[in-house]
Amino acid sequence: MASLRAGLFMMCKSRVFDGVFTQFCHKAKHTKLAQCATANIGIRNVSSSYNSSINDEDDAMFLHGNKLHTPVMLDEVLEFMSPSENQVFVDMTFGAGGHSKAILDACPKTTLYALDRDPVAIAVAKQLSSKCYGDRLVPLEGKFSDLGKLLSSHNVRHNSIDGVLIDAGCSSMQMDSAERGFSLSKDGPLDMRMDSNRLPHQPTAADVVNALSEIDISKILKMYGEERQARKIARAIVQYRETFQPIATTKELAHIVSCAFTHREARKRKDKLSRPAHSATKTFQALRIFVNNELNELIMGLEQVERYIKPGGKLAIITFHSLEDRIAKRFLRGIDYSEKQSMNLRQKRRLGMAKDEEHGKPGMPMEEGHKNTVWKQIRKKVVIPTDDDIMKNPRARSAKLRTAVKCDDNIDND
Repeated sequence: MASLRAGLFMMCKSRVFDGVFTQFCHKAKHTKLAQCATANIGIRNVSSSYNSSINDEDDAMFLHGNKLHTPVMLDEVLEFMSPSENQVFVDMTFGAGGHSKAILDACPKTTLYALDRDPVAIAVAKQLSSKCYGDRLVPLEGKFSDLGKLLSSHNVRHNSIDGVLIDAGCSSMQMDSAERGFSLSKDGPLDMRMDSNRLPHQPTAADVVNALSEIDISKILKMYGEERQARKIARAIVQYRETFQPIATTKELAHIVSCAFTHREARKRKDKLSRPAHSATKTFQALRIFVNNELNELIMGLEQVERYIKPGGKLAIITFHSLEDRIAKRFLRGIDYSEKQSMNLRQKRRLGMAKDEEHGKPGMPMEEGHKNTVWKQIRKKVVIPTDDDIMKNPRARSAKLRTAVKCDDNIDND
C-alpha cells in the first residue's frame, strides 16, 4: 500500500482523460449509472464555479470572528490536563483553536505549541498568537510525523512537555468548507487534502478514484472505511469513469455510490445513533484517510509524543472511529500494531515468548494488561460525550477520549 500511494501521483499524471460526457449508454447494466451521470451534469457545472484557491487570512478571520468551532469534550480535557503555571503543552490538532484557547485561558503562565497541517488552521493560530496570547502560543505547521523536527527547531528537548492533546480526524472547519471536498452533503471539488495546496504534489481524492484499479479502490474502501460493500462500490466507480467522465465533485461521487445500492440496502445503513446514514459515508472516510495517510501519521505522531512528554506528563487522545481508537488503545497498552486482533490467551503467550526469544531473553508468557510500563491509563474505559455535548455538537456523537500519564521510570534524555 505504501508503494501504491507513492506512485499514485505519477499514475494520475500519466493517464489521459478526454472529459467527454457519453450520452448514449449501449449496455442495459449501465442504465442506473447513466441516470446518475445525467444528474451530475448540473453538479459539475455548479462546482466549476468554485474558486480553488483559499485565502487563509480571510478564512481565519471568519472562523475566529464567528466562533464556529465547538470543541469536543472540552470540560473533560481541561479537567484532565489541569494546566498550572509554567507548564508546556502541545495541541497536535489545533484546528480552530477551541481546546488550545481553553488551556491557555485556564492559566495565564502556560505555553502551548499548536501543530496543524492545514494552512487555514495555522492562519488562525498566528492571529490568536499576535492578537491575544503572544509568545505563549507558538504555531507549528506540519504533520504529526513532523512534530520532532518542529519542536527541535524551537529548542524543545525530550521529556520536557507537560501535556499533549490529539484530537484526531477531520476538523469541523474542514467539513464545513465545500471547497475542501470533505463533506458529501456539500458540493465541491473532490479534494480531501488536509494540507490543502501546501503540498501541491499530494494526490487528491479525485486522483484516487480516477486512476486506481477496481481492486485497489476496493482495498482502500474495505481497509480504511470498513465498508462491507467495497467491491460493489469500486465497480460502480470504475464503470462510471470509463463510460462517462472522470469523477470531479463530492456530490458526483456520492451519487455514484448511492447508485451501487438498492433502496432496501440503503435503508438498512445506520449511524452509531441508529439514524439513517448516507450510503457514501464510509467511502468518504476511507478516501480521506488514504489521501492524508492518517493512520500512519497517527502512529508516527504517538511515537514522537512518547519521547517528548516528561515523566508524569499527560496524554489525551480523542478518536472518532474504530481504526483510530484501535491504534490509540494499542499504543497505550504497549501492544504491537501488527499483532493479530482477538487472539486467545494461548496465542498471546506464544507471541510473547517468541518476541522475548528474538531479543535473547528467556521465553516468558506475555500476560494481558502487563505489556506496557510506559503509560498508566487513567480510566479503563473510554470517556464518551454527554448528551449535552452531542446536542451542542452532533459530530461529537462518535468521539472517544482516552487519557494516560507517562510513568516515571521511562526516561530518554537524547
